[in-house]
Amino acid sequence: MKKTIMILLLVSQSFWAQTSSKKNYEVFSFITDVNNAEVYYNEFLQENSSDKLDKEQLSPFQAQLAADWLAAGSLEKYNYYKSLNPDFSAVHLLDLCNVLESWTDEDKNTALVEKISSDLLNEINKGTLSDGIGRTQILYEVNAVANARLGNIDLAMKNIEKSTSLDKDGLRDAKYFKDTKANYLNRYAVILSAAGQDQKAFDLLTKAVRDADSNPLLLETLKKLYAKVKGNSEGSSKYITDLQNEAYQNVYKKVEKEYIKTIKPMPKTIITDLNGKNTNLADYRGKILVIDFWATLCKPCVAAFSGFELVVDEYKNEPFQLFVIDLFETQETVKTFVTKKHITLDVLHDEASIAGDTYSIQTKGTPTKIVFDYDGNIRFDSSGYQGSTHREYYKLKSMVEIIKNKHQKK
Repeated sequence: MKKTIMILLLVSQSFWAQTSSKKNYEVFSFITDVNNAEVYYNEFLQENSSDKLDKEQLSPFQAQLAADWLAAGSLEKYNYYKSLNPDFSAVHLLDLCNVLESWTDEDKNTALVEKISSDLLNEINKGTLSDGIGRTQILYEVNAVANARLGNIDLAMKNIEKSTSLDKDGLRDAKYFKDTKANYLNRYAVILSAAGQDQKAFDLLTKAVRDADSNPLLLETLKKLYAKVKGNSEGSSKYITDLQNEAYQNVYKKVEKEYIKTIKPMPKTIITDLNGKNTNLADYRGKILVIDFWATLCKPCVAAFSGFELVVDEYKNEPFQLFVIDLFETQETVKTFVTKKHITLDVLHDEASIAGDTYSIQTKGTPTKIVFDYDGNIRFDSSGYQGSTHREYYKLKSMVEIIKNKHQKK
């Protein structure tokens, strides 16, 4: 399943210019402001006679503008570009779903979420829209939540059950897209609560937190359910904290076994940041240093960032540094992605993959994080996304705390 998703995402990125025009989709894709992107698209049309442009050439522009205008909150512009009937690639469909998920989780634009998700589901079911990356079940999820909030409980229950039945390939447990299982459990709980089944929703999320299938949004829902089930919110913070501590301790015990006891000093590693300035990793001796290798096309890589952000915030006043190091891609590609996705982590850029070669990332794959102790020795070398924001947070926090504990015992 993971391999299929990656191939589809890679293929979907191959809509490059197919005309001799100076303006093309490659340049268009680097524009971060949707207003400027629309201007560029219109100039592209002016440079080319309409009879020389076919659907294959126009679709990438139109589909991306539809998704970006929806993200910007312009339903009118979204409807206009959608009415042109562009072919949506896997990435474009993913972008549309990301907007609907964001609105669902923020509890806003409920009626729009219901309508747009219904329209997309109808297209998928009719075969006029292709979904090869498991977005159908996500669309049923957000549609179910929207209907629950609109008071259509029976339809909400029907659609969340459809979403559940569609997970035949185990996408929710595949640890590929960010918080897939945590989001599903949270949305299911919201629907159960709307249906008057508060205790069942409470029990569902209690187990999720204990199992580390959680994120901050799920904790907020659990806190609200606690007040409903118990009659007041007194004790909710302690209840949730105790569940989180239990989950953290379980992760900590597993991470302890991954500690590298042999001395593995840091290789000489100099990498540039997104402004072209050299960063020498050796300069961070005296701190716990984390480097994480990623790529913009690697969905599990980016999914891990929310957990990293929690760790960075927790250790911001301690000798700690985390860098996420992009491999193989151009500086412009990475800068555009970082801007569009509002990434706040410290990003380094390794287009030639010199550091990637040094740490054998080609063999391990991305994401791979390597953690150094205060003396610059490698103590953890771990690949893969953990599946949820909190499990990712618990794992990296465990690595930091294990190094700190061993340092204090010297």
